[in-house]
Amino acid sequence: MLWIKRIIFVLALGPLAMCQAADEPFKAGEHYDILPQTVRTADPDKIEINEVFSYTCGHCFNFQSSLHPWVKALPADVDFQSTPAIWQAKLEPYARAYYAAKILGVLDKVHMPIFDAIHVKKQSVKKQSDFEAIFVAEGVTKEKFSSAFNSFGTTSMVNQAKSRVRAYRVRGTPEIIVNGKYRVSTTKAGGFSGMLSVAEFLIEKERAAKIK
Repeated sequence: MLWIKRIIFVLALGPLAMCQAADEPFKAGEHYDILPQTVRTADPDKIEINEVFSYTCGHCFNFQSSLHPWVKALPADVDFQSTPAIWQAKLEPYARAYYAAKILGVLDKVHMPIFDAIHVKKQSVKKQSDFEAIFVAEGVTKEKFSSAFNSFGTTSMVNQAKSRVRAYRVRGTPEIIVNGKYRVSTTKAGGFSGMLSVAEFLIEKERAAKIK
């Protein structure tokens, strides 16, 4: 008789599960996409938010004012990462600048100045010397910048970023990848605030899954 009780229990849970899915404010395929394969995260003990961006993207620049305060308010179990998109060879210097800044520990100092130089000051920022001027203005020596920009470590991180973006199946920028499983775009989420709302929903979804 025990097996009959189990069947009744499972059948009773069915309608409840369907009601819960129907009550979810955001739905896969409509507000976000589920990646066909989970991509490894930097810290498996945390829920990862990975912003895919490009310094040359005006939407990415505009997104920063919404993203930064949101990131600062993220709980301790959420790990924020960023990945520069490299669609073609001419975008690689921007990724090199990003990872050089991480290696040198000055990302907080140069991240927005790079965006500002391109989108506010309308400067030509395309090659190593262009980025060098921004780093030097923030107190980094030319020698240290050049060493980091051309280092094996930077090259390795750039190649990893290329592979990660391919695995994420990114369609444009900015996009948010939640825990290597879900891709959130402005198109499906309905703008910047929508992206962050969907990301929060998926964070809770992942948090609940970890508890089970």
